[in-house]
Amino acid sequence: MKTLIHQTAVIHPNAELHPTVQVGAYAVIGGHVKVGPETTIGAHAVLEGPLEIGARNQIFPGAVIGMEPQDRKYDGEFSWVKIGDDNRIREYVTINRATGTGKETRIGNGNLLMAYVHVGHNSVIEDNVTISNSVAIAGHVHIESRSVISGVLGIHQFVHIGTLAMVGGMSRIERDVPPYMLVEGNPSRVRSLNLVGLKRAGFSTDEFQILKKAFRILYRSEMVFKESLEQLELLGDTQQLQHLRRFLLLSQMPGRRGLIPGKGKAVVSDES
Repeated sequence: MKTLIHQTAVIHPNAELHPTVQVGAYAVIGGHVKVGPETTIGAHAVLEGPLEIGARNQIFPGAVIGMEPQDRKYDGEFSWVKIGDDNRIREYVTINRATGTGKETRIGNGNLLMAYVHVGHNSVIEDNVTISNSVAIAGHVHIESRSVISGVLGIHQFVHIGTLAMVGGMSRIERDVPPYMLVEGNPSRVRSLNLVGLKRAGFSTDEFQILKKAFRILYRSEMVFKESLEQLELLGDTQQLQHLRRFLLLSQMPGRRGLIPGKGKAVVSDES
């Protein structure tokens, strides 16, 4: 099994690598790093701990995972990056540890992070998310499952992006992106439902129609936030509507960034 580790790789004696892990030339793996079965680590990749990586991940050449956060508040405390299974982390991706003792930056399962993506401290990327090239994700960002983030854009700290959302390339994302919506622009705006993403996710005709009605209430009516929520409740109690209403309410809580507005409409909030 030694043939799976290139002779030029530098691996700390305290690192825990499953016997099936492959390590490329000149990769560097520090202490407090644990890597699960069938994961491949490309040439010149750098893994520093505390870091846990699950099974069947592909880490491409030049990726740097687990370095200290780029955060002035960080003071050397013990914090983590935790990565699940079946992720593809492409060339020169950087993923920083969290700020705060015992805190973590977390990547779930089945995600694709394309080249030059940066994931800041304390961020969470759930499952089956696609993030295109040269996306800069600040600290404390939360991206829900099955979202698609197009290339060459920045996401402000503490922003939340909802499930099955689509973010267009070169956008400036400084507020929360609601689930199921397509957002793009600078300043960014909610343009429509993420129709392609919803179709690929297998939404039924009835589910489509309900979300279309929700979109019109939120972004094509003159209702203020409270009235919009009341109208959403009248549409029914589907899982998608429950999640959308919960996301909208939480976006108004202290510490959150608020919601990206719709095209030609003020911010969806109590002040609109």
